[in-house]
Amino acid sequence: MIYKCDTLLKNNLQYLSFDKNTKITRNMIEFSIGKVDLLVVAVYLIFIILWGLKHGKSKDSQSYFLAGRSTGWKVIGFSMFAANISTTTLIGQSGDAYHTGIAVFNYNLVGIVIMVLFAFFLLPLYIRSKIYTIPEFLERRFDKRSRYYFSAICIFGNVFLDAAGALYAAALIIKIIFPNVDIQLITFSFGIVVACYVIPGGLSSVINAELIQSIVLIIGSAILSYFCFEKGNSYFYNLLASEDILVKLIRPIDDTATPWLGLIVGMPILSIYYWGNNQTLVQRVLSAKSIDEGRRGVILSGFLMLSTLFIIIFPGLIARYIFPELEAADTVYPTMLLKLMPMGLIGILLAALISALLSALSAVVNSTSTLITMDFYAQWNKKADSKKLVNVGKITAVIILIIASIWAPHIGQFGSLLKYYQEMLSYLCPPIVATFVIGVFNKRVNGKGAFFGLIGGLLLAIFTFLFKKEIFGDIHFLLIVPVLFFSSISIIYLISFTAPAPQKKQLETTTFNRLFLETELQALKHVQWYKNYQIWSFILLVFCALLWILFY
Repeated sequence: MIYKCDTLLKNNLQYLSFDKNTKITRNMIEFSIGKVDLLVVAVYLIFIILWGLKHGKSKDSQSYFLAGRSTGWKVIGFSMFAANISTTTLIGQSGDAYHTGIAVFNYNLVGIVIMVLFAFFLLPLYIRSKIYTIPEFLERRFDKRSRYYFSAICIFGNVFLDAAGALYAAALIIKIIFPNVDIQLITFSFGIVVACYVIPGGLSSVINAELIQSIVLIIGSAILSYFCFEKGNSYFYNLLASEDILVKLIRPIDDTATPWLGLIVGMPILSIYYWGNNQTLVQRVLSAKSIDEGRRGVILSGFLMLSTLFIIIFPGLIARYIFPELEAADTVYPTMLLKLMPMGLIGILLAALISALLSALSAVVNSTSTLITMDFYAQWNKKADSKKLVNVGKITAVIILIIASIWAPHIGQFGSLLKYYQEMLSYLCPPIVATFVIGVFNKRVNGKGAFFGLIGGLLLAIFTFLFKKEIFGDIHFLLIVPVLFFSSISIIYLISFTAPAPQKKQLETTTFNRLFLETELQALKHVQWYKNYQIWSFILLVFCALLWILFY
């Protein structure tokens, strides 16, 4: 199993083994599935397509790519949660918990803290800027070079890693149930299902479908969690009573999963990229009808993320007791699903798995289509009207799905190459985060500094990646992240002094303004407490702190 410390990035290949000897096969898991279960799955797929089509918007580019900037906080919250929980998150985090205990939940907890900070500082700038893409924000703050660089990296990774990886992960699961079905047919089938509602309806179809998918995902996983605790609750409580390392979130500095120092200096930087710079997730926030709606949606998503401890992590841990001799950790979630669930309920869990796949894949396809259309085509063809941009977006989405579907079955043949590329992406995140952070909080840095910081960070990341052993020895990657981050910040800051400072107009909607925050604080004094995002943010942070204390 690929077992990386950059779990936070949720790249769809990171949890799956590409070793032919460890692939999931039906022989590993003896089970039976009834016609009722298959009927549940079929009805669910039809319903999702119809629901997505019903809520589609495509009359202009703003409607198609950003749902008309009219999305409410509830839809944003559930949509972000669904887009974040992919098939490989279910398989991977439960498998990770099976091997190392609940430490993997630290990525979710730190992510929640960063989500709160994102809601306070970055989100208002994004929405005030009226941007379509996150790379576009870099152009507003710096220049086109930074925009093109970041967008190109996102597009390549989304198509060949995220979209194809999601399809490959789903194909492996379906092959358990139908071992004789060709994997290429499976990937194209899922691609067609997603295309049926994503391409006609755009982001509005995606996020409204994700609302249903997230509910099914939570209900299905909660049912599975119930059956896990029914068989293994004594084992779990014994672990707690004996203060076993498996139920500890705070681990020693030499821990191979999550050393405690990494939680402080490394994980937050990666979390900023994932929750604050990732087009796939942040596009939902860009569609918000207002800053307040966007913030409340992000906070709701944070509360939903807390549930993953109970519906993904704990069941994976308990599986150590119920199924102590699994051949591969990738089989943990499928084994629990197919062996613990009674006939009739398996269909609900399969629907939950498919929900995870569809939400992740539709999110990637829609966001990548937006990147290509708005960051490249719209810049190349300045005369393109709104209708033309929508058509290009639809054509682009078709091409993305075709490429991902064709590439997905071949992923297993290039496991080593993809592992290296995936790890390389995680090395590239600190320079990107550094560019956003210093750009928002420092008004002196400019486009020249940002571009050189990104390129310098890229070269430094490649050098570190190739010679990690010689430079850092066996140090955990989370402890290398801050080195890359602060090195990039230094380059950006120093190079910026070789060119003029940015113009004041360029900084108005792209940098943190203390006056905005103070004005907002005054306005919130007159808002009812249950509508105040700051109060809910505080409650969310308290829950996070309590979990760290309880599982210290």
